[in-house]
Order: sequence, then structure tokens, then C-alpha cells
Amino acid sequence: MSKFTIMVCDHIHQSGLDLLEKAADVEVLNLASLPKEELEKELHKADVAITRSSTDVDESFLSLATKLRAVVRAGVGVDNVDIEASSKRGVVVMNVPTANTIAAVELTCAHILSAIRNFPGANAQLKVERVWKREDWYGTELKGKKLGIIGFGNIGSRVGKRMKAFEVEVITYDPYINPTKATDLGIAYTRDFDEILACDIITIHTPKNKETINIIDKEQIAKMKNGVILINCARGGLYNEDALFEALESGKVRWAGIDVFTKEPATSNKLLDLPNIYVTPHIGANTLESQEKIAIEAAEAALESARGSSFPNALNLPIKETELPDFMKAYLELVQKMAFFAIQVNKNEIRSIKLEAQGEVSEYLSSLSTFALVGILNATIGDKVNYVNAPYVAKERGVEIALEVKTLQDVYKNQIRLTLLTQDGEFSVSGTVFNENTPKIVEINHFELDIAPKGRMILFRNNDTPGVIGFVGTTLAKHNINIADFRLGRYGKEALAVILVDDEVSNEVIKELAGIEACLSIKYVVL
Repeated sequence: MSKFTIMVCDHIHQSGLDLLEKAADVEVLNLASLPKEELEKELHKADVAITRSSTDVDESFLSLATKLRAVVRAGVGVDNVDIEASSKRGVVVMNVPTANTIAAVELTCAHILSAIRNFPGANAQLKVERVWKREDWYGTELKGKKLGIIGFGNIGSRVGKRMKAFEVEVITYDPYINPTKATDLGIAYTRDFDEILACDIITIHTPKNKETINIIDKEQIAKMKNGVILINCARGGLYNEDALFEALESGKVRWAGIDVFTKEPATSNKLLDLPNIYVTPHIGANTLESQEKIAIEAAEAALESARGSSFPNALNLPIKETELPDFMKAYLELVQKMAFFAIQVNKNEIRSIKLEAQGEVSEYLSSLSTFALVGILNATIGDKVNYVNAPYVAKERGVEIALEVKTLQDVYKNQIRLTLLTQDGEFSVSGTVFNENTPKIVEINHFELDIAPKGRMILFRNNDTPGVIGFVGTTLAKHNINIADFRLGRYGKEALAVILVDDEVSNEVIKELAGIEACLSIKYVVL
């Protein structure tokens, strides 16, 4: 079995490395401790690279990484990744946008509380100076204050929810969301940026791009209340640091809480000289929990992209995300996984692919079909396929594609079904997404199930007779294979078990399971 090479360029939590090491189809090169000039000599081996902020994925990096098909940025920001250059070379760029969400939210709240009550200053005076002067530390109360949130994504929205618990009046500005995302939480929404500038406290939670760099500058600060509090735990450069310095020095801004800076490390930044700013050294993601989540999600993304089953959170897809509603991204990833799943179950010459959809997703069948083709063709011909050329490759190979919008008949508001016709016959798989970002396979060849499309799966179809589950469990236990989950569907006089396992399953184990008297068919799938 040929192996993919995943190169770890920067340090990640051991849990992520352990996940990579367990994959039988992967060779892991952990080069995080090498000097960059030494790492560069090994880049030609990488199919997928995992990076953090210490490694620049620029023209030089990409020119050396001649086999590279994907880059996983283990974190949210991709400032150090040249996405345009990556796209030109056919390299998919992914990040891990939600693993450190709670850590960043809680740090933001900590900065707000520190600024409103001056905790760090009071602590330093008593602990370092050994001075007891309560009269120096009159703060204000959060209750009744007005908080303006710029950017209402994963982090901004959660900051808003937590601040509501302090009886704070919360208002948000984000021109790229449906206002109901805020109003459903009891948070006011505005398209007038000046309404945010009139708040008592302002916190920013946007990506860093041409639109948001220096989004708060002299002009905006001049419109603010005297004594405003400013918070930035998002990206350096969203507040103009010169303008912020002047405003802090003059007292226009009473306090600032800053975790990120335009240039880091920021040990010589002039903001540090001011008494009315609380700073932290870019520690928004620095919790033990988030670092583990980041490493695991980065490793999972690297494995999935190496295998071609999906490219989670891809940032340079050929489809413009602004032209698609937010909920569609999860369906695009789901349909690619469903296709990758289907072709592993039904390995043979592909004759046709049929894609059906019901609900709002049916308006985006063309985009869904592209992702389905990538999933199928990646499993058969490998990394020659990408989102741009997939339809052309399918046409060259004589693969027919049929798209069909269905009338709502099922219990799911949105559902997609992929049917694969090969020389072996027809195989269908259906899926939907719960809670906006939880994809599930809900049907396999008429068997109704509930499966997360991830991990190692044994598909065991059998006559529905007593004792089969026990035989399967005993066989796997004999080979020291742990069952992580067991899902069962029944159709007529047959049953289909989808068994998720923690360990690799050898051909010998599959043959032994196939020998169970009631077995009708067995397949092993890795997503």
C-alpha cells in the first residue's frame, strides 16, 4: 500500500501527532524542531503540510514543495499563507477556525473585565509594590453599559451571549450575516458603523484583510465617547496602533485590552509604555483544551485531504463563498465525503453518478456535483483531480452525471442523496447536516442509520438473525480491535451494521468476519 507523506512543520499538541501516527496509510515527518533551512530540504516529500505561525507558506515554500496538494494551518489566522500563490499551484489551503473559539471568547471577556475593574493594576500594586490603597482602584460596573461587537462570527457571537449575562446592552455590526443571527439571541443588529462607535465598550472579532486593516483609526476614534474601552483579541492591525496610542495618552480611550499586535513579538511596542492598557502576548488560543483540539482537528484535516475524502474549511475553493449561504459549506464537505465513501464500498468502473437534493440545498446542485466528483475521482485516480478540473476529468472518462431536484418527502428539511452506478450495480447514500455544522449519513441503500462520516468503518450486511452482533464483537475483540460506535439499520429481512473502530482492520479480519454464516457482504471504509 502506497503511503501519503504528511509533514508537520511547526509544533502541535501530541494528541494530533498520535492521530497521524496511527494511520497506516500515512508516513509522518515531524520536522517542527528543524531549522527552517533544513526543513526546506525535505519539502519535496510532502503531500500535505501542517503549519502554524512560525512557517511562512510563500512562493519559496511552494516552489520547493513540488508534491504538495494541501496545507493545513493549525489555527485560525492564515496571514503567513500566500493563498493566491497556493491556488495557482493547485494547493488547497485549510485552517482550523473553531477549535480555539472558547479560549478566545474567554480571553476577550477577561480583558473586558480587567478594563472595567482594573484588576491587573490593583493586583500589581498590592503584590509587587506591597501597597494597600483601595482608593486607587475605583472601577465601573458592566451592568447597564453598551457593548459594541464588530464581527459576529463564532467568537463575536459567543462574547455577546456571555456579556448578556452581565446585563450589558449588546449591539453588533457585521454586514455579512443575516441580522436574525444576532436578534435571535436578543442582541441588537446595526448596519450603521457609527452606532458601534457610540458604545461604552468596543470589541473587534473580524479576520484581517484589506477591508478590516485599520478599521479603527483616528477618524473612528474621534467619533467615540470620551472614556471608551477598546478590546482586540482578534488580529493585530485592526486598530491603528499610532491612533490608539494617541487616544490612550490623551484619555479619549480610558482603557484598552490588547492581545494582538501589528508586529510580533511586541516587546518594544510603544503601547506597552502606557499605564492604561492591559496586554497579553497573543495567547487567545493558549489553553490546554484548545491546543489539543487544534492539533486533533488539524491532523484530521490533513488525513482527509491526503486521502482526498474532503478538504475541511478550505479557504481557496473555486466557488465564491460570498455567493453561497453559510449553511452550504457543511453540505459541500458532506457530499464529497459521501462520494468518497460510496466509491470505497463499490470499487469498480464508474458508469454514472446521480445526485438528488431536497430543500434549500437543491438550489446549489451544480456546486454539490463538483464536490461529489472530487470525492469519487480522488479515490480512483488520486491528486490529479481538483475542484476546477473534476467535471472535465469525469467527462473524459465517460462518467455521466445526473442532477435531480426532489419534492420534500422526508423528515429532513435538507437532504442529499448520491447514487453510484458501477459494473457491480447501484449503491446509494444519503446525508444531511444538523445544527448547521454536524454532517450525518442517514441512509445507505434503504437502510436508515445515523453516522458521522469520519473514521474507520466496517459495513456488515447480514440476514437479520439472532446472535450476529455477538459474533462480530467477539471476532473484533479477538484481534484487539476496539469498537468506538455501532449503528444498526434494518430493511426487510436484512440488517446493516456500520461499526466504527479505533484500530486498523486487516484483510484477514475482514475475511474472518465474512465467514460468519449470516454475512451477506462486508466492506471496510476509511474516511
